[in-house]
Amino acid sequence: MSMNNSRPPLLPAIGILSNTTCQTEKRLSVFFSVIFMTVGILSNSLAIVILMKAYQRFRQKSKASFLLFASGLVITDLFGHLINGAIAVFVYASDKDWIRFNQFNVLCSVFGMCMVFFGLCPLFLGSVMAVERCIGVTKPIFHSTKMTSKHVKMMLTGVCLFAVFVALLPIVRFRAYAIQASRTWCFYKTEHIQDWEDRFFLLLFSFLGLLALGISFLCNAITGITLLRVKFKGQQHRQGRSHHFEMIIQLLAIMCVSCICWSPFLVTMANIGINGNRSLETCETILFALRMATWNQILDPWVYILLRKAVLKNLYKIARRCCGVHVINLHIWELSSIKNSLKVAAISESPHIDKINQQPPSLTAQ
Repeated sequence: MSMNNSRPPLLPAIGILSNTTCQTEKRLSVFFSVIFMTVGILSNSLAIVILMKAYQRFRQKSKASFLLFASGLVITDLFGHLINGAIAVFVYASDKDWIRFNQFNVLCSVFGMCMVFFGLCPLFLGSVMAVERCIGVTKPIFHSTKMTSKHVKMMLTGVCLFAVFVALLPIVRFRAYAIQASRTWCFYKTEHIQDWEDRFFLLLFSFLGLLALGISFLCNAITGITLLRVKFKGQQHRQGRSHHFEMIIQLLAIMCVSCICWSPFLVTMANIGINGNRSLETCETILFALRMATWNQILDPWVYILLRKAVLKNLYKIARRCCGVHVINLHIWELSSIKNSLKVAAISESPHIDKINQQPPSLTAQ
C-alpha cells in the first residue's frame, strides 16, 4: 500500500499517519468504546425522559426555562455518544485503515466537526444555564417577563449555531481536520503544525471551553451567595427557595463534572497551540485527556437522575438510620431510585409530596 501514488486530496488524511502512532490494544479499545457509547446512550435517554416529564407536568415558569436548557444539554450529549461513538467503533472495526475508507478525507472531516461541536456545545449550554439561574435568582422580575419558552428556544438555537460555526471554521478556511497519532479519532492538527492558523484553531477551542467553564463558575458563585443571603434574611418563601437550591446543586454538580473531565483536554490543546511542534505533549497524554472528556457526557445525565430532591431526601433518611438512629425500613424507597426519580418528575414535586410519602402505615409505625 504505497503512498507514492497518492493523489493530493489524500494527503491531509494520510500525512498524519507517521511513526508517532500510539500503541493501543485493539480489543480493549473497542470494548471500552462500545461500553462508553452504550452506557452514555442509556443514561442520557433516561435523563431525557425524566426532564421531559418534569417540563410537561411542572409548569412553574422559573423552573421551566431551566428544564428546557437541561433537556437541550442531555439531548446534545445523547447525540454526541451516538454519532461519535458509532464512527469510533467503525474505525476500530476497520482496523484503523483510514487509507481504505477515507480516501477524500470526508469521514475524518465529519468526525472532526462532530468532535468539536459535541465538545463545545455542552460546555456552552452549561454556562448559559448558569447565567439563566443567576438572572432568575438576582433579577426574578426580569426573568419572569423576559425568559419565556420562546426566548429559551432561541437561545438554544443560537448556542448550537455558534458551535456549528466553530466546527465548520477549518473547512471554510480550507484546513482539513487531521487524523490523530492514535489513528482512532480526528481533530485539529496537533502535530506537524505549519503556521499560525493551525495554532489558532487549537487556541480558539481551548479558549471557548475554558471561558464557558469560567462563566459557569462565576454565575454559580453569585447565585449561591445570593441564595445564602436570602436564606439567612428569610425574605423568600421556603418552597420557592427549595426549588432554587435544587437547581443550583445540579448546576454545581454539572460544573464540577465539566471542570474535572474537560480541563485536562482543554489545557493540553492550549499547550499544543502555544508551543506548536515544540510541545512535549505525547500521544498517550492526549488520548488520556480525550477519554477524560468523554466521561463528561456519561456523568452529566446522572446529575438529573440522582440529584433530585426526593432522591436526596431518601438518601439522607437512610444515612441517618445507618448511623443507628432507627432501623432501616426497606419500604422507605417505595420504588427503586430511578423509578422514584421518574415518579417525582411526573407529579412535578407538588406540595402534597410529603403527604404521599407518609401514606403507608408501615412508614410511620414505630
